Amino acid sequence: MTASRSTALLTDRYELTMLQAALRDGTADRHSVFELFARRLSGGRRYGVVAGVGRALDALAGFRFGDEELAWLREADVVDAVTLDRLADYRFSGSIWGYPDGEVYFPQSPVMIVEGTFAECVILETLLLSVLNHDSAIATAASRMITAAGDRPCIEMGSRRTHESSAVAAARSAYIAGFAATSNLEAGRTYGIPTTGTSAHSFTLLHDTEREAFEAQIAALGPGTTLLVDTYDVPAAIRTAVDLAGADLGGVRLDSGDLVSLATSVRRQLDELGATRTRITVTSDLDEHAIAALAAAPVDGYGVGTSLVTGSGVPTSGFVYKLVSRADDDGHMVSVAKRSPDKVSVGGRKHAVRRLSPAGQAQAEVIGVGAAPDHDGDDRPLLVELVRDGERVHTEPLEVARDRLRAALAELPASATQLSKGDPVLDTVYEEHDAPGGAA
Repeated sequence: MTASRSTALLTDRYELTMLQAALRDGTADRHSVFELFARRLSGGRRYGVVAGVGRALDALAGFRFGDEELAWLREADVVDAVTLDRLADYRFSGSIWGYPDGEVYFPQSPVMIVEGTFAECVILETLLLSVLNHDSAIATAASRMITAAGDRPCIEMGSRRTHESSAVAAARSAYIAGFAATSNLEAGRTYGIPTTGTSAHSFTLLHDTEREAFEAQIAALGPGTTLLVDTYDVPAAIRTAVDLAGADLGGVRLDSGDLVSLATSVRRQLDELGATRTRITVTSDLDEHAIAALAAAPVDGYGVGTSLVTGSGVPTSGFVYKLVSRADDDGHMVSVAKRSPDKVSVGGRKHAVRRLSPAGQAQAEVIGVGAAPDHDGDDRPLLVELVRDGERVHTEPLEVARDRLRAALAELPASATQLSKGDPVLDTVYEEHDAPGGAA
């Protein structure tokens, strides 16, 4: 997917005013390294999941100040004429390294490293943060839901609970995390995610009787469809459904009530009626904790909406974007870092590996400052090249990101699967080096 319209104004004003000031004092073209990272894991999560990298690179391709954008900036008196001229010629020509979609991260992990002139890097801050903060929060919540669900599939169905564009991005993130399908058709078209959906209560209420509604749905979609059976009386609806579709009834959906006891009674009734292969899907404001509570119930799948698209109470990843290294007046790279209380950052160009035991279990997140960390051959490099000399060099199918996350989670200690709040399952360890470093 390539951005079809400019993304340049998905930007905070101060990025352009900083550019104006830097152009005026001659520092705009200083070579600079920016780092996108989280100081802590939001919500007491034990690990985070990176998502949105592909979307961020799509957005970068559209980061151009065309005539309309420049005209608005001029009319709104945002920046001066010199800055407008610079923006008219803007093309990112630097390099970007980062954790790819589906990788897990921890506090201080250098999730994305952006290198180039100050002028071209600083104005990407809001765009990159808005994509990665949202998408990674959704993917992290979704991963916890997949863990709670075990072998049972989850369907993303939260489009009606968020902004229309966020809904598509959320479906992408959920799919990376292991969700089987989405209800969102634009996500299906844009990202190739399987789509699914049958009917809502309104379809049943449209008809004079529940039987007529089921007859119509089966006639249109076949006996393998999933019927929503809790509009009126669930046992009566189950009898009607099996009477009409027989043992080939594909599934029933439960959207209200005590789902544990209801699923148990529905499974018993379906089996007694001979519909032993009919699947039971439950919905109704599920989150990872509700899914975990249903582990012993005879449920075959989950539909998750509101909690998923809002990050299950943690709607942002807490990523920040900071200058960590820049050229001095002589052209030498020097480390810089913010030192204010509670917002300390570590200066210097970073390199990252996941320290693994000989058996392949993750032991630490090791960050080399200035050069790659020393390792014994078992460590796994985490940063991949995303953009080289302004040209995108990283593109991959979502299936690769899904596989990457499964493998990364398999490396983590067993405590990573705990849903309670806790400390990150891996410590972050720094190794200082003298060299400022270049490639990751």
